[in-house]
Amino acid sequence: MDDKEKSDQIQDNESNENKSVRQYIQLKPFSLIMLIFGLVLATAGITFITLTTGENKVVEVVNPLNNAALDRKEFKKFYEAYDEMKMNYFDEVDDSAIIDGAINGMIDALGDPYSDYLNEKEAKQLNESISSSFEGIGAEIQEKSGYISVVSPIKNSPAERAGLLPNDLITAVDGKSIQGLSSSEAVLLIRGEKGTTVSLSIKRGETAEPHEVKIERDIIPIETVYAEMLDDGIGHIHITSFSEGTYKELLTAIDGLKVDGMTSLIVDVRQNPGGMLSSAIHISDLFVEKGKNLFQIETKGKKPEVFAATDKQKVDVPLVLVIDDGSASASEILAGALKESAGTTLIGINSFGKGTVQTPKDLPDGSNLKLTTAKWLTPNGNWIHKKGIAPDIEVPYPSYALLPFLDPTLEMKEGMLSTIVQSAEEMLKVIGYDPGEVDGKFDNKTESAVKSLQKDLSIESTGILQGDTTLGLMEKLRIKIKEDDPQLLKAKEVLLEQINK
Repeated sequence: MDDKEKSDQIQDNESNENKSVRQYIQLKPFSLIMLIFGLVLATAGITFITLTTGENKVVEVVNPLNNAALDRKEFKKFYEAYDEMKMNYFDEVDDSAIIDGAINGMIDALGDPYSDYLNEKEAKQLNESISSSFEGIGAEIQEKSGYISVVSPIKNSPAERAGLLPNDLITAVDGKSIQGLSSSEAVLLIRGEKGTTVSLSIKRGETAEPHEVKIERDIIPIETVYAEMLDDGIGHIHITSFSEGTYKELLTAIDGLKVDGMTSLIVDVRQNPGGMLSSAIHISDLFVEKGKNLFQIETKGKKPEVFAATDKQKVDVPLVLVIDDGSASASEILAGALKESAGTTLIGINSFGKGTVQTPKDLPDGSNLKLTTAKWLTPNGNWIHKKGIAPDIEVPYPSYALLPFLDPTLEMKEGMLSTIVQSAEEMLKVIGYDPGEVDGKFDNKTESAVKSLQKDLSIESTGILQGDTTLGLMEKLRIKIKEDDPQLLKAKEVLLEQINK
């Protein structure tokens, strides 16, 4: 029945009030069903519009056909492999472990040692170990060639006292190989409470065999700036890392040196693995004229953003900067700014070469993804990644500074012949004891030199090089390296030449 028929029926009823109102609207079964269906659609439509449109909408509609994951063709192979594994692998499959492994595989495929993934458990362990204390061995590390490489030991740390050097490879921790581990995974094995000991297998040089180094963990120094007055009014400031408080520490150190009569300054970032970008900016700003570039940041698909020096406090005394192969990241930002925008002379050896910036992100399940998100450039737009910054005046370390560790548990005595004995003879000779010919043969002359060393160390004179005697030998060598510092001596010489011009 259409609307016209309904209207005529109603009019007939109204005009004939005395008739019995016993008439009904007659509908065929199909028409009745269609009417009910239409009412349902209308009601649903009104409800949909009310709930999903306007300022008071309470439902956000998502079209499942627009699900991005289903449209990502690059994941087709992954889904197929995953389904095949779930269906046909002979044993139960741990889905969480599989997904973590897949993410790790993606990150590893980048070939970037600075990008990393930690699952929920690993991220929690690392955060707890970092927040609870500053205890460990005190060394900046990175993944390199499948192993963990030392970027730089921290000043006055157990790692420095044990003689770790930049580019030393750590092949095992407590006898367990760490080949293939990320730097974050290695940290979890190396870090530990004060007083505990960790055994590291260290490989130094291309042909050298790994040797064991036992390091007692300790509290890691939180001071990052060490200042001293040298002769001729020359101040020497060693910055060991770029942490949150380094800028204030540096200002305090500079003020103290000025009170002591400083007329020129050596800034030393050797063995400084870097740190916070903000700290590098503030410190670089101290030594660069207002308006000149400090460095540039280049993110994906964008033009480099230039950071320029401000009109804040400046250091206005003659200056040189000392760098080495342990100077990385933020240290290189400072070196680039001073070299290219301030004309500062750089002395030492080529820096490490890290020209990227990392950004960590906590994922919803507590895991953590750290990705390289940008690269930084020097003021003139040079990217120093994997190349480093060359000094203006190259001054290498003395050869004895690169001698390998001596294992204190190894007994060396008369009659032995080995390359390790030869290294011990070189050490003895450098610190003033005469082992005879440095030929790797432990003879009477070598034994006599060891006895003289033991006497000076107040140790029983057995002539056997082992234990405390070996440790004492390496400690005397470390002091020798520190006192006869050719790079620092050259820096003093350059400054005096500048002042006397």
